Amino acid sequence: MAISHTEVDVRVAAGTPRQSSKNWFLLLSLIYLMLLAVSMIGSGFKLATAHHASGLFEFASNPVMGLIIGMVSTALLQSSSTVTSIIVAMVAGGLPITVAIPMIMGANIGTSITNTIVSLGHVANKDEFRRAFHAATVHDFFNVMAVMVFLPLEIFTGLLEKSSSYLVGIFHVDSVVAVEGINPIKAITAPVVNMVSDSLSFLSAEYAGIIKIILGVMLIVASITFMGKVMKTLMVGKAKDILHTSIGKGPVSGIASGAVVTVLVQSSSTTTSLMVPLVGNGILKAKDIYPFTLGANIGTCITAVIAALAVTGSTAGLAMQIALVHLLFNVFAVVLIFGLPILRDVPLKLSSGLANLAAEQKIYGAAYIAGLFFVVPLSVIFLSR
Repeated sequence: MAISHTEVDVRVAAGTPRQSSKNWFLLLSLIYLMLLAVSMIGSGFKLATAHHASGLFEFASNPVMGLIIGMVSTALLQSSSTVTSIIVAMVAGGLPITVAIPMIMGANIGTSITNTIVSLGHVANKDEFRRAFHAATVHDFFNVMAVMVFLPLEIFTGLLEKSSSYLVGIFHVDSVVAVEGINPIKAITAPVVNMVSDSLSFLSAEYAGIIKIILGVMLIVASITFMGKVMKTLMVGKAKDILHTSIGKGPVSGIASGAVVTVLVQSSSTTTSLMVPLVGNGILKAKDIYPFTLGANIGTCITAVIAALAVTGSTAGLAMQIALVHLLFNVFAVVLIFGLPILRDVPLKLSSGLANLAAEQKIYGAAYIAGLFFVVPLSVIFLSR
């Protein structure tokens, strides 16, 4: 029986059962590394800030500063998953929830830079660039709008902090991962963390803590980066199938599919960036992929939840709480901004206007990227100091 080229491509992409088993083992190993990294950062943060915590937290105690720190760090690291996982670990180490919440919001804006940069690949063709830049910046404007609505709301009402605290209380997070007094995650990570602590015992607590934080951050960046690549290999074809079946079937389907695909590939930047060339080449419209990108915001929250599972002891509930803040923030933003007809099309209209300007004068596009993600945030930091 003849075998079509499509069938051959699928078989090659899927790989042999042996290759698949290796990839699953690698994925589990990377998840372990991420959990280990979170434990390492939490432990190091406690050591490094034992005598200077108040001064350190004071630097970001201003909600605007917390927002800026989250934005800039995510724009530089190109991964909101990495930054939110680090924030979870910092909360486990003593960073107050009230300080961490604006940082989480800032990470949402910072992650938008990736797909905006991807749109520059169409800069040679004016029409393609207009469409691609429109598709990319609709995500930016939505995330900025979400912060403009929910940051003041959080400052005055504590909506996200109270909602997440309520959920943590319902599920009794402190004891969920424990089985008859034994925490399996702590059991597999503690020996390595203790070994690192012992090897650094000749240093002062502050320096040992800083080294553990650096090691933890490096492990998080590496594990999440490779995790995304392995997930894409394992889920080849499935993510594309979800995408093709969801587009055009309504906003709810688009949002749900965006969330699922992002969970599968472990990167909202990847999910949203894949949409930009499709719109740039005229295959889809920005309006078509708009719900899909919102689902990506929700799907990326799974990484912080996984990271929170690595935290044990008295701060386990707080770590899960900040992970849930990330999820609730994105869900509430979608329900409010996309759910209300009067607000739904605002990001589309703003991004369309900016795209028209950028297509005519490329300097507007460059000024927008540099201004939103770097010049304005860094200026705020400089002025505050």
